[in-house]
Amino acid sequence: METPGQDTKAPEVSVVIVCMNRPDNLYPCLDSIARHCRVSHEVLVVAYLFTDENLARAKADYPHVRFIESRELRGFSENNNLALRLARGRFCFVLNDDTEMRSDVPGRLLEDFRRLPDNAAIVTPRLVNADGSLQLCGRPPYPPRYYVLQQWHLHSEPKDDTAGRQPLFDEVFPTSNISGAAFLIKTDVFRAAGWFDERYFFTPEDIALSEQVRRMGFGVYVDRAAEIVHKWKATASRMSQAVRPAAIRGSLIFFSHGSHLKYILLAVPVWLAEFSKFLKSALRCGMRPSEENMVKMRTFRENFRAVFSRRTPKEIFKDSAGRWELL
Repeated sequence: METPGQDTKAPEVSVVIVCMNRPDNLYPCLDSIARHCRVSHEVLVVAYLFTDENLARAKADYPHVRFIESRELRGFSENNNLALRLARGRFCFVLNDDTEMRSDVPGRLLEDFRRLPDNAAIVTPRLVNADGSLQLCGRPPYPPRYYVLQQWHLHSEPKDDTAGRQPLFDEVFPTSNISGAAFLIKTDVFRAAGWFDERYFFTPEDIALSEQVRRMGFGVYVDRAAEIVHKWKATASRMSQAVRPAAIRGSLIFFSHGSHLKYILLAVPVWLAEFSKFLKSALRCGMRPSEENMVKMRTFRENFRAVFSRRTPKEIFKDSAGRWELL
């Protein structure tokens, strides 16, 4: 493992993690990397809005990790890009802080790259929940109509894009899109793609990156045998009141691809879906007042307000977070 400040050979892999002042997430993630990652690597952690106490403790507990302070309001893309621009590895392994490795996943994905075509740019592992159940294994094409249908609960993204298909070799399959929770990408390709698109703040930066890479002529793959635990359900919080509306606005911007007409055609059914959810949640909150029901009602209200907003996803997040004192 590389130690910051040493004048040593560049590592094979730069592990990049963004953590929003959640040592309870970060520590198990870093411990799993130290325990299982056997390839030459450096670890860069973006300490997003960390308290001084938590940052000092993390630096003392993990002296081999390079911590990058992020004190301003930034989204997933912006925060990751702070570290990605400093990455020295030939590959970048982007991880959520609420993930854990149980084997040398970067090492296995590197081996995959040695057997894949030269135009391979990304290999992603299979994601599983904390109980071992499948969360996601590759992602098929995701056209705009799927996004609209999903808001009405009329479409569910398949969990396994490899089901019923023949692998390219071993357990490696071509796929179309990645999850931003965990993936290995060639650094030079990532750099040429402009890193993460910062317009989207939270989502769908992973699908946008996948599309950009494929448009550049590169391939995206998934290794069904490489497994990462992603505990996202356990880390959901009141932040949904700011995260969800920003994500909806970002998704509409992405799927409309700059066309005002496409935006309107997508936005109308999404607005109707979110407004109907708000009405149901308001009725439920009136009948059964609770903090959970109140958060849901506020979230759906922020959602439908964001659909036809002229604000950027970042501005929407900032306004919503400020309104409910989430930051």
